[in-house]
Amino acid sequence: VQLVESGGGLVQPGGSLRLSCAASGFTFRSYAMRWYRQVPGKERELVAAITSGGGSRNYADSVKGRFTISRDNAKNTVYLQMNSLKPEDTAVYYCNAPYPLSGSWGQGTQVTVSL
Repeated sequence: VQLVESGGGLVQPGGSLRLSCAASGFTFRSYAMRWYRQVPGKERELVAAITSGGGSRNYADSVKGRFTISRDNAKNTVYLQMNSLKPEDTAVYYCNAPYPLSGSWGQGTQVTVSL
C-alpha cells in the first residue's frame, strides 16, 4: 500500500487549497477513504471520509461547509478541497484507508494558514 499526499502549502486566511492523495498497491475503488490532520503534540484528527463509490461523505464539525472530499476511482486518487481556510487548519494532512489497510500512512502534506 502506498499513499502519496500533495498540494499543501502556505496560504492566507480565507484562501483555498486542493489536496490530492494518489493511492496504489490495493483495489482503491473497493475502499472508503479518509483525510486526517495532525498538529505537533496533538492526536491525529479525522477531517473527512468518503465511501468507496463516493456516494456518502462525512466531515468533522470544524470543517463542515468549508471542506469537500471527493475521489476519482479511475485515477486512484482522493481529493480534499479546502476553502475559507483558517489559521487553526494549519496541520500536516494525511490520507488513509480503513482496516485492514489503516496501518499504512503516507508522508503527509503540510498546510500552513498564516498572514
